[in-house]
Amino acid sequence: MSLRSSLSRLLQKQAHSVLKKSVHSVAVIGAPFSKGQKRRGVEHGPAAIREAGLLKRLSNLGCRVNDVGDLRFTPVTNDELYNNLIVNPRSVGLANQELAEAVSRAVSSGHQCLTMGGDHSLAIGSISGHVQHCPDLCVIWVDAHADINTPLTTLSGSLHGQPVSFLLRELQDKVPSLPGFSWLKPCLSSPDIVYIGLRDVDPAEHFILKKYDILYFSMRDIDHLGIQKVMEQTFDQLISKKQRPIHLSFDIDAFDPSLAPATGTPVVGGLTYREGMYIAEEIHNTGLLSALDLVEVNPLLATSEEVKATAGLAVDVIASSFGQKREGRHDGYDHLPTPGSPDESDSEECVRI
Repeated sequence: MSLRSSLSRLLQKQAHSVLKKSVHSVAVIGAPFSKGQKRRGVEHGPAAIREAGLLKRLSNLGCRVNDVGDLRFTPVTNDELYNNLIVNPRSVGLANQELAEAVSRAVSSGHQCLTMGGDHSLAIGSISGHVQHCPDLCVIWVDAHADINTPLTTLSGSLHGQPVSFLLRELQDKVPSLPGFSWLKPCLSSPDIVYIGLRDVDPAEHFILKKYDILYFSMRDIDHLGIQKVMEQTFDQLISKKQRPIHLSFDIDAFDPSLAPATGTPVVGGLTYREGMYIAEEIHNTGLLSALDLVEVNPLLATSEEVKATAGLAVDVIASSFGQKREGRHDGYDHLPTPGSPDESDSEECVRI
């Protein structure tokens, strides 16, 4: 009996269990933060996602929504470059410490946690906060970029391209002590993370991925294998031996720019809508999703229609992660009316909601 077939049956059984659970308690945290990169606008991402109907969509799915609101990050003055290159290190470090505390509170209260960015440097805080209560968690990182440069290999100096290097134990001696980061301890090992959607990876990042045997699926791999096999192999890696909490960190630039134009670092040849939704649906079906980041929606970099499309796509990813199905809703009917029956036209039990 193959590991894959056994895992498939396990996930199918888990999916049936998930379908019976109609209520999720979801803490929604807005993280309007842009200092991990150099372009204005991504701090407005949480507002754009809310305006696209996020909270109503979650409520319609049966989620109990605990909207924490947007965090107010402590401003840092005179945030000088580190090593004449790294931008806003103190701001990024402090913001992530504050986010980690918020995520930790949400998870400890029994909520699944949604963090809306903001730039992807925020994953340092969201994962660090999550791991305080789920020390055996695993991470699925959906992104056009690996975000695993170190402060010594980065070409841009932007910390949104480096969060994974701060989180990996294997890179602890390769990452210098940045001002603002004294609170942070690496909390992941290389077998704990899988990348999906890569297509713009720097040479040093390629070296790190190979040296530490980190599993990743580039867009070429997705073309070759298909998204179903990619998800099977992802789950083989992360949860075949032990079911454990999943942290999904989803950068909107994983999608092709034709679908998600309102983002700061678009790369052609990205995920289709169907591939992106399949990823989210399959993670939901495991019943193991514990926290989700949705980052890098930038409303200042596109037209109003493009912003609407990008934010709507973000809502679709989030909703699919929490149980939305492309085949439509299953609830609303428990029997069919018959001609002349009292509930033929007005029974609440027979009306689609």
